[in-house]
Amino acid sequence: MSQDDIIESPEAAARRAALARQRFFMIGLFRLSGALIVLFGMLIGREWFGWVQGDRARWMGVIVALVGLFQFIIVPRLLARAFATPRQAPRKTGPEGE
Repeated sequence: MSQDDIIESPEAAARRAALARQRFFMIGLFRLSGALIVLFGMLIGREWFGWVQGDRARWMGVIVALVGLFQFIIVPRLLARAFATPRQAPRKTGPEGE
Protein backbone atom coordinates (compact mmCIF):
# COMPACT_ATOMS: atom_id res chain seq x y z
CA MET A 1 0.00 0.00 0.00
CA SER A 2 1.51 3.35 -1.04
CA GLN A 3 0.90 6.91 0.16
CA ASP A 4 -1.46 7.54 -2.76
CA ASP A 5 -3.68 4.61 -1.75
CA ILE A 6 -4.52 6.09 1.67
CA ILE A 7 -7.95 7.71 1.66
CA GLU A 8 -8.53 10.52 4.14
CA SER A 9 -11.72 10.51 6.22
CA PRO A 10 -14.09 13.51 5.97
CA GLU A 11 -13.37 14.43 9.60
CA ALA A 12 -9.63 14.47 9.00
CA ALA A 13 -10.08 16.53 5.85
CA ALA A 14 -12.24 19.02 7.78
CA ARG A 15 -9.58 19.28 10.51
CA ARG A 16 -6.87 19.90 7.93
CA ALA A 17 -9.00 22.57 6.22
CA ALA A 18 -9.71 24.30 9.56
CA LEU A 19 -6.02 24.23 10.45
CA ALA A 20 -5.07 25.66 7.05
CA ARG A 21 -7.66 28.44 7.49
CA GLN A 22 -6.27 29.30 10.94
CA ARG A 23 -2.73 29.43 9.59
CA PHE A 24 -3.82 31.62 6.68
CA PHE A 25 -5.47 34.13 9.04
CA MET A 26 -2.45 34.05 11.35
CA ILE A 27 -0.13 34.96 8.49
CA GLY A 28 -2.53 37.74 7.44
CA LEU A 29 -2.65 39.13 10.97
CA PHE A 30 1.14 39.22 11.14
CA ARG A 31 1.20 41.17 7.87
CA LEU A 32 -1.46 43.60 9.10
CA SER A 33 0.29 44.17 12.42
CA GLY A 34 3.59 44.73 10.58
CA ALA A 35 1.95 47.40 8.42
CA LEU A 36 0.50 49.08 11.50
CA ILE A 37 3.92 49.03 13.20
CA VAL A 38 5.44 50.67 10.10
CA LEU A 39 2.79 53.41 10.26
CA PHE A 40 3.43 53.86 13.98
CA GLY A 41 7.16 54.20 13.28
CA MET A 42 6.46 56.81 10.61
CA LEU A 43 4.30 58.78 13.06
CA ILE A 44 7.08 58.64 15.66
CA GLY A 45 9.59 59.85 13.07
CA ARG A 46 7.31 62.77 12.15
CA GLU A 47 7.27 63.77 15.85
CA TRP A 48 3.53 63.13 16.04
CA PHE A 49 3.77 62.26 19.73
CA GLY A 50 4.93 64.61 22.46
CA TRP A 51 6.90 62.03 24.41
CA VAL A 52 9.74 61.91 21.89
CA GLN A 53 11.13 64.87 19.92
CA GLY A 54 14.10 65.84 17.74
CA ASP A 55 16.72 63.41 16.49
CA ARG A 56 15.60 60.79 18.98
CA ALA A 57 12.17 60.74 17.37
CA ARG A 58 13.63 60.23 13.91
CA TRP A 59 15.93 57.40 14.98
CA MET A 60 13.26 55.75 17.08
CA GLY A 61 10.84 56.02 14.15
CA VAL A 62 13.35 54.42 11.80
CA ILE A 63 13.98 51.54 14.21
CA VAL A 64 10.27 50.90 14.81
CA ALA A 65 9.53 51.11 11.07
CA LEU A 66 12.31 48.60 10.31
CA VAL A 67 10.89 46.19 12.89
CA GLY A 68 7.48 46.59 11.23
CA LEU A 69 8.97 45.94 7.79
CA PHE A 70 10.61 42.78 9.11
CA GLN A 71 7.29 41.64 10.51
CA PHE A 72 5.48 42.58 7.29
CA ILE A 73 7.89 40.94 4.83
CA ILE A 74 10.03 38.28 6.52
CA VAL A 75 7.87 36.79 9.30
CA PRO A 76 4.98 35.68 7.01
CA ARG A 77 7.44 33.93 4.72
CA LEU A 78 9.02 32.13 7.66
CA LEU A 79 5.60 31.10 8.93
CA ALA A 80 4.52 29.90 5.49
CA ARG A 81 7.66 27.79 5.23
CA ALA A 82 7.10 26.38 8.72
CA PHE A 83 3.45 25.59 7.96
CA ALA A 84 4.09 24.09 4.51
CA THR A 85 3.13 20.50 3.90
CA PRO A 86 6.29 18.44 3.42
CA ARG A 87 6.81 17.41 -0.18
CA GLN A 88 7.07 13.76 -1.02
CA ALA A 89 10.17 12.46 -2.72
CA PRO A 90 9.62 11.89 -6.43
CA ARG A 91 8.95 8.32 -7.42
CA LYS A 92 11.57 6.50 -9.35
CA THR A 93 10.47 4.82 -12.54
CA GLY A 94 12.26 2.37 -14.66
CA PRO A 95 14.17 -0.81 -13.92
CA GLU A 96 16.02 0.68 -10.93
CA GLY A 97 12.91 2.03 -9.16
CA GLU A 98 10.88 -1.17 -9.21
